[in-house]
Amino acid sequence: MTRRWEDRKKMADSIGQHGMWGHGCWYAGAIFAILGIIAGAIDTTLGLEATHWFLLSIIAFIAGIPFFIGLGWAWYLKLKK
Repeated sequence: MTRRWEDRKKMADSIGQHGMWGHGCWYAGAIFAILGIIAGAIDTTLGLEATHWFLLSIIAFIAGIPFFIGLGWAWYLKLKK
């Protein structure tokens, strides 16, 4: 049984999927951070308090890290051929 990282073709083909999810997490984190800044600046709650928006932002950014690691790994394997 070949593992996912042992098959270079399969890993290189997954570049698009990893990039899409990673960028989705990054954009969600940026939106949450902006909502946190706005909620803190006007001193009100926009559904959640400013601290909660910042925590959601951190979680979204951290959730995107594994996708970008996989993306970088796939690019490395594609270029290493």
